Amino acid sequence: MNLEYIAHLAAISGIFIILAVSLNLINGICGELSLGHAGFWAVGAYVGGAYGVFMPLPIPDFMNLFISCGLGFVGAALAGLVIGVPCLRLRGDYLAIATLGFGEIIRIIIMNMDIVGGPRGLTGIPKWTNLPLLYFIIALTVIFMANLIRGTHGRAIISIREDEIAADCMGIYTFKYKTLAFVIGAGFAGVAGALYAHYQEFISPNSFTFMWSVIILIMVILGGLGSISGSIAGAIILTVLPELLRFFGETISQWRMLIYSVLLIVLMLARPKGIFGKKEFNPLALFQKKGTNS
Repeated sequence: MNLEYIAHLAAISGIFIILAVSLNLINGICGELSLGHAGFWAVGAYVGGAYGVFMPLPIPDFMNLFISCGLGFVGAALAGLVIGVPCLRLRGDYLAIATLGFGEIIRIIIMNMDIVGGPRGLTGIPKWTNLPLLYFIIALTVIFMANLIRGTHGRAIISIREDEIAADCMGIYTFKYKTLAFVIGAGFAGVAGALYAHYQEFISPNSFTFMWSVIILIMVILGGLGSISGSIAGAIILTVLPELLRFFGETISQWRMLIYSVLLIVLMLARPKGIFGKKEFNPLALFQKKGTNS
């Protein structure tokens, strides 16, 4: 395993960390089941990629990347608002089906847009994403999510997950906060899309199929619904594990997807609420405990 391959795994893991943390806000923190995250990812990727291809400004690459991510956020957030306002009046399975349909509609619309390459995909996207910038944006995303959850609006969103009827009775405008969580989650999926487009330099509608929405959801569930630390861990494990199995000999490499599935089943049986549950990893708490014991 050479350094270039490790850097590639780190970059892909980073993009999935943003996707998992953003979906965790909708599914884990707010308690709404969305299966259309790949659609928001696609919107951000195509908006950011189109900016890089058709109208990049004559400024340094890192500034263009931030503009591209901003446009990806706005595009995906608007898509989240359009789909969220009518669909968030639905609950449970009905919302999941509606968002699933949205993801597929987005993919089919892109396939019929010749301006962005249609089914052939969008080529010639400038490579602006690098590891330092990617992990800087991941840090901003995690800090934003942590502060949102700990604030007044975050508490209101959590109350919807715990008991929507009780939250409504307490005077919380539940529809407003569900829409807020949905739009912010979709927006950050758009940021991940822009970063992905400028990392891969090529995107096509087949890169954003329904299966990716499922895989991102598994990352969130594996780490623990409602836990940012869990979403990060789930994204890293599900990105790195199948690649690591390639290096355990030819036999294991051939059966790696089966082994990967069995390991997931074992992990979920051992930790049915996910690796972290609803808890967060806090390294400062470890030092505080050691100080108290000594």
